[in-house]
Amino acid sequence: MNSDPDPFEQGQRAARQNIPAEANPYRDGSEEHALWAAGHEKVAGPREANKGDGI
Repeated sequence: MNSDPDPFEQGQRAARQNIPAEANPYRDGSEEHALWAAGHEKVAGPREANKGDGI
């Protein structure tokens, strides 16, 4: 079993906790950064789309 944290799952968890995408803890340009961002987008993307722009 792999005990390393999964960046994709970490990103999803961060989005569920309303942690902004800018808080990505991985080095920009790294594979982990991209995976974390993708996980965050998967959860936050639909949620952000449902907020609307208030107009």
